[in-house]
Amino acid sequence: MMSIIRKAVFLAVSLLLACSANAQEGHPLKGSWIGEWKGNQASGDFLFLVLDWDGKKISGTVNPGTDDMVIKTATLNPENWTVHIEADGKIKDKPVSYQLDGKIVNLELPARSIVGTWKSQNGSGALEVVRQ
Repeated sequence: MMSIIRKAVFLAVSLLLACSANAQEGHPLKGSWIGEWKGNQASGDFLFLVLDWDGKKISGTVNPGTDDMVIKTATLNPENWTVHIEADGKIKDKPVSYQLDGKIVNLELPARSIVGTWKSQNGSGALEVVRQ
């Protein structure tokens, strides 16, 4: 009888610890994101984002290759999980401003993604990045 109670307590504690560890995920945008911004002929199709959250604001870097761009503005609307990111940089010594807009998909998973669109002076297209 005592071993059944111990097993039940052990199982309950294990489940609680697993749930609390999963809840420690942090801010939904924090982390490294890899994907594509399709049709971006100026910077190439592949995109790498590094996003951080300091408790007040979202910051980070857009790295479409060798020309890193510091994020100027980033917002997350928790009502519908939409994301807006603005970054300025240079391509071949010419200034360029990017706007990335999307929605977080599979929010409950660690490998969540942002699906949406990008635009700049040089064009626009589809965007999809997955958190690593």
